[in-house]
Amino acid sequence: SKLFEEFPALKKRYWGRHFWARGYFCATVGELSEEMIKQYLEHHFEPDPAAEFRVEP
Repeated sequence: SKLFEEFPALKKRYWGRHFWARGYFCATVGELSEEMIKQYLEHHFEPDPAAEFRVEP
């Protein structure tokens, strides 16, 4: 909305359509190593109960 306020021509051009394109996100993590991030992720998500779901014939 800030962009549309500052550049009114964008609002006319993109009215009713998506302004942003699909893309990717990149961020830095400072002094963390890849191993530290993996350990964090392993311990900060609850186990998925569906992962253990089995159907026996």
